[in-house]
Amino acid sequence: MEVAVALIGTFMLLMLSVYMGINILYPLFIGLIIFAVIAYNRGYKSKEIIGMILKGVRKSVLIISIMMLIGAIMSVWRASGTVAYVVYYGIKFVDPNFFILYAFLLSCAISFLLGTSFGAVGTIGTILMVMVKGGDININIVAGAIISGIYFGDRCSPMSSSANLVSVLTETDLYTNIKNMFRTTVVPFLIASIIYGVLSFQNPLQLGENRIIKEIIQTYNLNWVVSIPAIIILVLAFFKIDIKISMAVSTLCGAAVAVFVQKESIVDVLKYIIIGYSRPEQSFLGNIMVGGGIISMINVVLIVLIASSLSGVLEGASLLKFAERLIVKLGEKIGIFAAVILTSIITGAFGGSQTLAVMLTYQLVRNMYDSESIDKYELAVDLENSAIVISALIPWNIAGAVPAAALTADNSYAIYAFYLYLIPLVNLIIKKLKPVKYHKIA
Repeated sequence: MEVAVALIGTFMLLMLSVYMGINILYPLFIGLIIFAVIAYNRGYKSKEIIGMILKGVRKSVLIISIMMLIGAIMSVWRASGTVAYVVYYGIKFVDPNFFILYAFLLSCAISFLLGTSFGAVGTIGTILMVMVKGGDININIVAGAIISGIYFGDRCSPMSSSANLVSVLTETDLYTNIKNMFRTTVVPFLIASIIYGVLSFQNPLQLGENRIIKEIIQTYNLNWVVSIPAIIILVLAFFKIDIKISMAVSTLCGAAVAVFVQKESIVDVLKYIIIGYSRPEQSFLGNIMVGGGIISMINVVLIVLIASSLSGVLEGASLLKFAERLIVKLGEKIGIFAAVILTSIITGAFGGSQTLAVMLTYQLVRNMYDSESIDKYELAVDLENSAIVISALIPWNIAGAVPAAALTADNSYAIYAFYLYLIPLVNLIIKKLKPVKYHKIA
């Protein structure tokens, strides 16, 4: 009973923090303290509880290192002109009559390159919304398309921290998971593209003179060389090189391009890596391109650390055993993947962050997969097709709240984020019609 009360209480604190704009770290930390006290009251010693916390934290070490690299690469790609290059050629060929579709596709491409939803919304998303505000079109429709697109890469980019998190939790190969994710995204992606195409035709953008393109030309040297840092990521991903190595090489290459092509000083590039990219002059483009840096990832890193600690206590003290039993029974009645979807909705609403939602969902459903002798690669792709995308549909979850705030959209963006709820829905139907196996391919 006390566990249920603690879960509800923590959930209420998370909702309140999002509503009041308070950092989600505080309710997560309070939740950690509450469950640590419950474990202590159940007979676990302080040393054992600390061990649970450390065990949970150890699982997040790889993710944290990747997040740090993401912060570095985001700033270096800005300084090198890589982001500007992609944005310039992407926007240059946008047809105003299909703007919403382009917004979705461009967001997919940028998020796949960056591997982060927040990084994508802070670059291409922000720029697209600037165009929207001067183009007489419904902001929430475009926001839904953009948020759908940014979670395309967040879900299946080799640079994505969430994709790496799932890989670490399930002890599966990242690139095999990505292959499986692409297999399960084809139908949802095509349906979403058709819907956004129809909405585009019904809501054309009234696009005037493009100030953004002019400022990019004036600010950056757009020699094709600036695209090399992005090409490196794709090429090394093709050869299945460790993502940490890929990002480190891309960062070094981007730093060299920033120095030799964009004429940035070495000191400035090092500063960008630590505190983020910014331009000395005040400009429209400068205000949009600012960001990145290792420090920018500190808050997310702390969220991952606390979420991992909380997950470690919940697992180590067996505080969710009653919930696991309920989910197993639910899976027997409605099907395993359907039970995973419902679990993801609850953990996404309770956790307040994508990271905690994924961790809790994994904890709650893994025994159900083990008892049915289901391949761990199927568990991995099911987590990607549920907890990863569903979190972004919950307005008070930071996975949805942060991008919506960045795009100045209200909660109705979720209505138009078709890709995000087509993924679990379509795959649920496909699983009902024809079960799919996801064994690792040697």
